[in-house]
Amino acid sequence: MAGADKAMPVKGDRPANQRGAARLAAVQALYQMDLGGATLADVLAEFESFRLGKEVDGEQYRNADPAFFRAIVSGVVHNQKTLDPVVHTTLAGGWPLARIDVTLRAILRAGAYELTARKDVPARVVIAEYVDVAKAFFDDEVPALVNAVLDALARSLRPQEFAAADGL
Repeated sequence: MAGADKAMPVKGDRPANQRGAARLAAVQALYQMDLGGATLADVLAEFESFRLGKEVDGEQYRNADPAFFRAIVSGVVHNQKTLDPVVHTTLAGGWPLARIDVTLRAILRAGAYELTARKDVPARVVIAEYVDVAKAFFDDEVPALVNAVLDALARSLRPQEFAAADGL
């Protein structure tokens, strides 16, 4: 899928932008690992040496927070056996995780990882960031699906963050 190699335009180097770029790169790395069978060490080395903040095929990749990138990719890989069932049960019936688009699967796994392991990042931020990542690859209803799945996961995993807003 050519979309997984899509570079995002340079928009500055603010830390938030660097985390957003790290999320996008993490999804691309997870996609590459899923399709090509590359090892975690190889993918991390490739992205950190040749993609993050670099020009690739005439496209300038945004600077990304390398530690945040590594944490997401490594976290998904090391926790995939616990993340996949959580995502799978949140998907609508008839949509097993193994059958969905590889890029979408990478987005949902990365978002689920952040929701379970990165309590320092508010759930609403995680959801919004991965909806934006989905928009980088999909023009159709996929960003809405990402929003729905991650929102359901967040409400299940972090109910306290939604209690006040939901009037509980």
